[in-house]
Amino acid sequence: MENFTFYSPTLFAFGKGTESDAGKYVKRFGGSKVLIHYGGGSVVRSGLLDRVKASLDKEGLPFIELGGVKPNPRSGLVYEGIEIGRKEGIDFIIAVGGGSVIDSSKAIAMGIPYDGDFWDFYQGKPVEKALPVGTVLTIAAAGSEGSPDSVITKEEGMFKRGAGSDLIRPKFSILNPELTQTLPPFQTASGATDIMAHLYERYLTNTKDVEVTDRLIEALLLTMKHETPRVIADPDNYEARANIMWAGMVAHNNTCGVGRSQDWNSHVIEHELSALYDCAHGAGLAVTMPAVFKYVMNHNVMRFAQVAVRVWGCQMDFEHPEVTALEGINAFQSFLCSIGMPKNFEELGAKQEDIPKLVDVLCHGDGRQGSISGFVTLNEEDCTKIYQMMI
Repeated sequence: MENFTFYSPTLFAFGKGTESDAGKYVKRFGGSKVLIHYGGGSVVRSGLLDRVKASLDKEGLPFIELGGVKPNPRSGLVYEGIEIGRKEGIDFIIAVGGGSVIDSSKAIAMGIPYDGDFWDFYQGKPVEKALPVGTVLTIAAAGSEGSPDSVITKEEGMFKRGAGSDLIRPKFSILNPELTQTLPPFQTASGATDIMAHLYERYLTNTKDVEVTDRLIEALLLTMKHETPRVIADPDNYEARANIMWAGMVAHNNTCGVGRSQDWNSHVIEHELSALYDCAHGAGLAVTMPAVFKYVMNHNVMRFAQVAVRVWGCQMDFEHPEVTALEGINAFQSFLCSIGMPKNFEELGAKQEDIPKLVDVLCHGDGRQGSISGFVTLNEEDCTKIYQMMI
């Protein structure tokens, strides 16, 4: 196990009705004027936004609203939020929505106190200061409610990139599983796929003897394997929703990633799909992960064989572990298809003729130097072959 530091200061308020305490938590963490950031009309139609505003009114906290966040959040709205925040003297941001809203809020939080372009942080510049962020989560998926990460798409060039800092971990996150019960099955399944991707990205490690985090990841994958079909069959299953919501947070606040190298190539390869086609991130991952896994499997076949046995119930073939490894990958893909996720380019809406463009932006766009690195370093030829495997 490698040396590590782990800092996770977020307060989690979990359970029914907890969104009514949002104002109390903003005040607890020093907020005096709030930007409420949200997406489309669902938080308005459901009354959630009104409940959050009422909680702020109760604490005497003035607020400004900024809606309009879209899936795969865009830089344009971030710039607008930064301008509003500076003009209005905002000192706290509350995100009401899913991962896209939270990531956009984190970008605004970094940008308001910074003299330069917030995009600098998405090109690797360290974050030195950020406004505090709180969240009211409406979908279990991205894990941004507990993570130090944010992903934004820059509209000039359509580059989808990430930034990370403990300074953008939310001060508090309100997790009420009831708020996810009205999600369409496709969104629920996309969220579950993203959660499982966060676990696999950590499981694919080149660090030896990390049994504790291996077992944590396996337990969470088993939870998702059990609970996702239950909630697809019965959207009002509160307990299944609750287990998935907490699994989504634990999957991505890095509890499962400490002391080990991590992969993230599947995410990076998928980002080009969701940037170009604006597809759901989870759906893109459902197509990307099996292709990536099959391509890199022989780098450490026993890693794939281990998860195949421990999570997917495969029988270990010690003479031919590659058979077990491939069986596990196929079992994972079959599971994703069973919950309504796509399995190839056509179902995703992607096009074979766009592969050269995808690879060029992936390997060279926005300052990259011709390859991506993780569990295995992948060059342009590798990435081309992986996209072709998705057809």
